Amino acid sequence: MRSAAEQTFSGGLTSVKEGVDPALRRSLRRAEWRRKLKAWALIAPMVIFLTLVFILPISMLMWRAIDNPEVRQFLPQTAAVLADWDGKGLPEEAAFAALAADLQTTSAADRIGNLARRLNSERSGFRSLITKSAKALPLQGEARQALLAVDPRWGELVYWQAIARNTGRFTPAYVLAALDHVQDAQGHIVKADPASAIYLDIFGRTLWMGGVSTVLCLLLAFPLAYWASTLPERQAHLVMICVLIPFWTSVLARIAAWMVLLQQGGLVNSGLMAVGLIHAPLPLLFNRTGVYISMVHIMLPFMILPLYSVMRSVPASYMRAAISLGSHPFAAFWRVYVPQTYAGVGAGCLLVFITAIGYYITPALLGGPGDQMVSYYIAYFTNQVINWGMACALGLLLLLATLVLYALYQRMARPNASVSRR
Repeated sequence: MRSAAEQTFSGGLTSVKEGVDPALRRSLRRAEWRRKLKAWALIAPMVIFLTLVFILPISMLMWRAIDNPEVRQFLPQTAAVLADWDGKGLPEEAAFAALAADLQTTSAADRIGNLARRLNSERSGFRSLITKSAKALPLQGEARQALLAVDPRWGELVYWQAIARNTGRFTPAYVLAALDHVQDAQGHIVKADPASAIYLDIFGRTLWMGGVSTVLCLLLAFPLAYWASTLPERQAHLVMICVLIPFWTSVLARIAAWMVLLQQGGLVNSGLMAVGLIHAPLPLLFNRTGVYISMVHIMLPFMILPLYSVMRSVPASYMRAAISLGSHPFAAFWRVYVPQTYAGVGAGCLLVFITAIGYYITPALLGGPGDQMVSYYIAYFTNQVINWGMACALGLLLLLATLVLYALYQRMARPNASVSRR
């Protein structure tokens, strides 16, 4: 039950609303709409930009990772016949006839290469089977006997099962392959052949190299950021300018410089030999050592800046108070100062790690065959094999890992995040 005062106020408000001129109401509504339109107009450029450069490409990436148009588009009659096939024995004559007709139509449209490439990614040897059969068209006599005469592999059940598995609009084949799994003839998910199961190792290598680079950056950046945070403001700004100078230099130029420095006759080996530390040049190029050196050099500022911003806000009086209360300086540093830098450490590590796992050009130029990361294989499937589905599947998994890490980074980098935990 409402009180008498509330009822009186409500009744008075209703009477005021009823007494407002309708023209004034319309004027107020138009003014409100104009205000909203102005607000939307201000944010529209940002929304359009994010849609074009982020949302749309990511949506296309996710779509292409599961899209499967080739068999359905280039073998429509075969797909219709195989829709009722149980997959346990060779299909009937109608399937062979439909396949011959589809191959002839696809070959006339000059799309046989697209079909062969897609089916070859499903089963090795399909490319030669499709192209060989297309060259023998048109067939004479019964389609079954004619196709078997062209290539006996048309009598093997696995090739027909591969076609039947890919007659749907979508396929999990690319994502499963990126996880070293495949679908068997019955559609069950099983582990891939060990000879072709390489992608989990590649993801593991990517995460390992990103983790090592992150730890090295932290070990180098922490003392430097601490030293800079203890300097007077003018000198600290000068140190930060020196830290930011690499941002003004092209990444490719820095990698090329490291290639010159790290080669056997380069400055690094020559200097070490000149001072007597080594007697023969060290292998620093085209291996993981060179990759780590270059990656740490490029990403070091991404670690220093978050650490410096947090350390600069830690009052020096905390350390002095701990020491004055009898704590050893090192114990005071470890137990009082370091916990207050956890936010910067976490933000810097995640920022460096997210950047590191997406590296392509540095391992490609400075590393060997066993030092390539996921991005190298994405470029390989995009530029050389032209397998967009596999490239998008690898990119999708890398994106998911990045989003998880970015969520952690956002959580730790919030302005009101706690910098100390008890």
